[in-house]
Amino acid sequence: MPELPEVEITARRLTQGAGGAEIESALAPGMVTMKTFDPPLDALAGLELKGVRRVGKMLAIEAGGLVVLVHLMSAGRLQLYDKRASLRDRSSRLLLRLDGERELRLREFGTQHRAWAKLMPADRLADDEAVATLGPDALPPPPLGELAAIVDQPRHLHPLLRDQRTIAGIGRSWVDEILWTAKLSPFQRGADLDDDGVERLHAAMGDVLGGALEHYEEVIGPVVPDKLPMPLKVHRRQGEDCPRCGTRLEAIHFKDYVMSYCPEEQTGGRVLKDRRLSKLLR
Repeated sequence: MPELPEVEITARRLTQGAGGAEIESALAPGMVTMKTFDPPLDALAGLELKGVRRVGKMLAIEAGGLVVLVHLMSAGRLQLYDKRASLRDRSSRLLLRLDGERELRLREFGTQHRAWAKLMPADRLADDEAVATLGPDALPPPPLGELAAIVDQPRHLHPLLRDQRTIAGIGRSWVDEILWTAKLSPFQRGADLDDDGVERLHAAMGDVLGGALEHYEEVIGPVVPDKLPMPLKVHRRQGEDCPRCGTRLEAIHFKDYVMSYCPEEQTGGRVLKDRRLSKLLR
C-alpha cells in the first residue's frame, strides 16, 4: 500500500501537472469505487481542478468547492495521462477528464476492487470518518512530548505505528525502516519506551520519511511510475547483511506482510521465531 512518501510525491506531481485544468467530465467505470452519491459525480464538470494534496495515506483532489477523497488501498494508482482511457479498460476505476484530452485516472490492479473514492463538499472533508479518525501526521513528526504520549500504550511498536488512528502515514514498509533506524525492536511495547527511545523514534521518523521524500524529488520526473524506486535498507531484504553492522537481516512472515529487522541491533541478538516455520513444525 502506498505510504506517506509515495502518496505525498504523487500529490505534488499531480498538482504540478494538472493544477488549474478544467474538468470536462467525470466517470466511474469501477462500479464499487464511489462510496458517495450526493453530490453526483457529474457535479465536477466545468470546475477547475485546484490541486491534489495528501491526507494521511489518502489523496484529496480539490475542485471548486468540492473534494474527491481517494484511498488507493494496496493496488490503486492515481496518475495523469495525456490520452483518455477506453471505457473497456478493466483497470480504470475513476476518470476525471480534463481539457486538452488529458485525464486524471484512478487505476487498480488485480480483482479485489478495494480502492475507493468519495465526493463531498470541501468543508465536510475534516468530518468524514476516514479523515476525522486519523492521528497526527507522521511528517513532520509530532513534538517529542506529544509523541511520547501517543506511543504510551501496551502495544507492540510495529502495529502501533501502523495504526492510522495513532499516527497517520506509516505502513508496513516504512515502519521497518523507522524501527531499524531507531534501533528499536518491533515487539517492544510503546509504554516501555524510555526518554531515549522516544527521542530515537522521533528522529528516525523525520529522517526516514523526510529522506524518502527527498529521494523521490530527485529521481521522479513529472510522471509518477507504477512502481516507485523506494530507498529501502531493511524491508524485504532478509538474508542480506545489515547496512550498519553486517549481521544477517531476518524476517517474520505474517499472512499479508513481512516484518524485517536486524537481530543484532534491534532484538538483543535474538532471531525471532518465524511464524511460517512455527506452523510447519507443529
